[in-house]
Amino acid sequence: MKINKNAVNKLAPKFVTVIFKYVFIISLSYILLYPFLYIIVNSLKSFSDAYDATVTWVPKSIYFGNIVSAFTVFDVKNTIVRTFVFEIIAALIQFCSCAVVAYGLARFNLKGKGLMIGLMILNILVPSMMTIIPSYVNYSSLDFFGIFGLISKIIGHDIRPNIIGTPLVFYLPSLLGVGLKGGLFIYIFTQFFKGLPKALEEAASIDGAGAWKTFLRIVVPSSGPAIITVLLFSVVWHWNDFYLAEMYLNENTFSMAINSFGSQTIAATLGLDLQTSNAMLVPILLSGCLIYMLPLMIYYSLIQRKFMASISTSGIVG
Repeated sequence: MKINKNAVNKLAPKFVTVIFKYVFIISLSYILLYPFLYIIVNSLKSFSDAYDATVTWVPKSIYFGNIVSAFTVFDVKNTIVRTFVFEIIAALIQFCSCAVVAYGLARFNLKGKGLMIGLMILNILVPSMMTIIPSYVNYSSLDFFGIFGLISKIIGHDIRPNIIGTPLVFYLPSLLGVGLKGGLFIYIFTQFFKGLPKALEEAASIDGAGAWKTFLRIVVPSSGPAIITVLLFSVVWHWNDFYLAEMYLNENTFSMAINSFGSQTIAATLGLDLQTSNAMLVPILLSGCLIYMLPLMIYYSLIQRKFMASISTSGIVG
């Protein structure tokens, strides 16, 4: 059988390209999925399987005791409630406030607009670690433009409230659009609102709609891609927040419980000796991580189609 060398020469580069693509995709998938598979497999290993050198990826038996113990050790019921009260509500408040601020910057010629945009960029660039000390001092003796401090001097009694350890330490910045990643969310909304046709808003104005009615009835329903993107990022970043929660709160959120976890925690909650607690440290920790990731995985699975559509529509990446 005679081999057509020209056909082979044409197909060879395509074959090599296809092989390279598959190798690249499989390698990348392995890098991305390995941590999740490792957590899931090791969460379901029994004590004997976890320390059996012959057991790597397939446990000899499926064991759910680690997950049950993790619920107790991490106090999942209370830590999830605190996370929702302190973080998720703040994420929703910030989502709404950033949309309003962004609409004002995108559509109205305000005095000091350039300064506001500069502060927005500064909020994106400056990490929260740089401002944590003045923020903590301000929240421990909350004052508005020195008004409470002036009244305190007049009456001889300090009336400045201490909001450290309360939800207000997250709610107030979120309400003002300067909470966690607030500058970035305003920027995303602003860029999207600028791309909306003004004709829709002008038509609504002719029909007698004011700025608020136009925003709620015209702009918001037309901003699905930006809304899905910001809502996803806001919820995920607030759920994963550890630094600000550690600084401001006296009670553990779920992220704080994960970060402060140790064998002493197991010994105290399960009533075990320290040696046994050390042996159970990794399986219970990974089970806690699995529980911690589960709400985010469910949340993303519910909106992933709209989120992927928002990326292709708005061109927002990262």
